[in-house]
Amino acid sequence: MRRVPGVCGSVAAALLLLAGAAQAGPVGERHLQTTDATAALRDAEHRSTVRVTVWYPAAAGAVEERIDIGPPGRPLFLVGAVGADAAFADSRPRPVILFSHGFGGSARMMGWFGTALARAGYVVVAADHPGNNALDKMTPAGAILSWDRAQDLRAALDRAAADPTVGPHLDLKRLGVAGFSAGGFTALVSAGAPVDMGRFMVFCGQHPADGVCAPQKEFAVSVEDRQRALAAPELLAEVAHASDDHTIPGVRAAFAIAPAIVQALPPEGLARMKVPVAILLGDADSVAPPDTNGRVAAAAIPHAQLKELPGVGHYDFLGACTPAGVAVAPVCKVAVPQDLTHQTAIDMALAFFGETLGAP
Repeated sequence: MRRVPGVCGSVAAALLLLAGAAQAGPVGERHLQTTDATAALRDAEHRSTVRVTVWYPAAAGAVEERIDIGPPGRPLFLVGAVGADAAFADSRPRPVILFSHGFGGSARMMGWFGTALARAGYVVVAADHPGNNALDKMTPAGAILSWDRAQDLRAALDRAAADPTVGPHLDLKRLGVAGFSAGGFTALVSAGAPVDMGRFMVFCGQHPADGVCAPQKEFAVSVEDRQRALAAPELLAEVAHASDDHTIPGVRAAFAIAPAIVQALPPEGLARMKVPVAILLGDADSVAPPDTNGRVAAAAIPHAQLKELPGVGHYDFLGACTPAGVAVAPVCKVAVPQDLTHQTAIDMALAFFGETLGAP
């Protein structure tokens, strides 16, 4: 495990970094749709579809519009700006980053990260995970069949590669994966970490108050609810595939932000991972406690990079909260300015993927 320094520098330095990013070229956004064989098991309406969002460097002059989350004119979370269906900046293929959102989140909630990577030259392909996203009704199956998130990313990548507009711009020989929280778990699984849900359930039975085992703000699923879901007749066939190999072929690097559900990843399996891994976490995270998640993964994965941010909690990695968000959203109670946290994540990811995939 290789540790890298935590947060440093002043607010002024962070603002200079943000100003530099703002001077880069525009970002385009396209929405696609694909299907996944397990999506219907997880989706409340038993739909087999998966929504896909693609962010990419757009042509100069593309008109960007705000995509912040919340009521018009009174957003709760700041995401950024994109040019809807804008033309690509050029014709050359670019490295690809698959992205997985957190438990009950969405691709757009993490758009601050995806659009920053796109502005730096990557093509980012993100999925909204069925039954476990902020736009649809949450389900116990969506909460417990977490290994199927990797299949969502694989389906999203296949759809993007087959798209006549997006596909020609993907350099699939330079493929990385990233994710936040349950998406960090997804990134590790997509990069080769094996899954043992029995191990996770034993851990939660012994530590029901641990942040990853306790009912979540987004969807209050208890340990008992998870046990019932795992034993549900309609899910048994899929549960039998939990320990399958869920690696996405071609993934060369994985970046995990505040990874959760790490107790479902046996240390001996993490020790066999071949691709480079970088982990960023906050040392004040009570939702995915570092001692049972990020630090465990970093200690087991060969040569993993680990950066810890002092005073940063789990939800600090969501879109930046506005004053309106602070007033109504419990996840907006943060101690460290989110701009600093976000910029640290962006800088670390760009350095990591630049080293492992090559500059875009």
